[in-house]
Amino acid sequence: MNRIKRAIVLGSFLGLGVMGGFILAGKLVSTSPTDTAPPQAMPGALQRPQVAAGALPDLSSVAERAVLSSANISSTQFVRVQSNPIEDLIFGRRGGDMVQPSQSLGSGVIVSADGYVLTNNHVIGDDRGLRVEGLKIKVTLPDGREMDGTIVGTDPATDLALVKVNATGLTPFAWGDSSKLRIAEWVLAIGNPYQFNQSVSLGIVSALARPDQFVDFIQTDAAINPGNSGGALVNARGELVGINTQIFSQSGGYEGIGFAIPSNLARDVMADFIKYGEVRRGSIVGLGQLRALTLEETRETRIATIPGVLIQNMYRNSTAYQAGLRPGDLIVAVNGRDVTDLAGFSRLVAAERSGTTAKVDVVRQNRRVTLDVPIEQMPSRR
Repeated sequence: MNRIKRAIVLGSFLGLGVMGGFILAGKLVSTSPTDTAPPQAMPGALQRPQVAAGALPDLSSVAERAVLSSANISSTQFVRVQSNPIEDLIFGRRGGDMVQPSQSLGSGVIVSADGYVLTNNHVIGDDRGLRVEGLKIKVTLPDGREMDGTIVGTDPATDLALVKVNATGLTPFAWGDSSKLRIAEWVLAIGNPYQFNQSVSLGIVSALARPDQFVDFIQTDAAINPGNSGGALVNARGELVGINTQIFSQSGGYEGIGFAIPSNLARDVMADFIKYGEVRRGSIVGLGQLRALTLEETRETRIATIPGVLIQNMYRNSTAYQAGLRPGDLIVAVNGRDVTDLAGFSRLVAAERSGTTAKVDVVRQNRRVTLDVPIEQMPSRR
């Protein structure tokens, strides 16, 4: 009799476990892809994968096509460095600067059939401020061809670069709309980690809008390692939604926190590269020191309840001053978009085109005032 009771209890637990498994699987597939609207028509665009009820999405077809739009990039630059006087004395060398090679390996994303490849700036350039004597770029295409690459444009501020190879008939990625990404949405990271070509890792969007000065990063737990830089972050529709660029790690390797540049920003930067050879950013000329309100100021002033950026000082002979901005103004919006911090203000202004006028809302003496402020071109950082 005891054996029969134990069998009944065991069967009940097994039944509950199976039911729990079905419920869990149901939750996992409930995450919607990036956009329910049809993707932009482009050669090589992928179809939305079919997902069976109660199963995880099968992204194998997405991955197979995505690797056809991914490239491997290597760069060799010759950097001039100061020699070591003690070593010069020991080895009998003449003093002065020396030139030594520095190599970088990473990934790239094919964005046009005629050979444009998008990648990270740090993959093809040295951002340590060293003097570079020469630079050679090699791009390995999905079919194994290795070709010389030429730089179309670089932008350290967003860590993006565009390279051109002399090739036609390539399979480009279809662009996705990164503004419609959702947390917990499935994504694939495509790249060449540790020179393992065309590697694919699966994860989700962990967070959105992780802010930097000019970039609101996408955070993902898809495995990203050294060599993945410049590679594609792809949604379940096979669309390019980000450019993998960096990781947070205490070991130097994958720890589940990676970051990608949103595709919408990458596309705008690429358009500037092709048109101007650099990124054109807007600037409000004449603003001196900008800062957030201190805790004490938030207690003493009525404007403390309004987020924004405080103008601490500025130049009297500037276009910003002539437009009516004054020290002590709290900037709260640019063209109707709220300003919450200094980085957000920088991004909003940078997105405006030079030669235009922006409507800047400020709070002054507890009153909200709208001013028409000229936008000028930000000086190049190259």
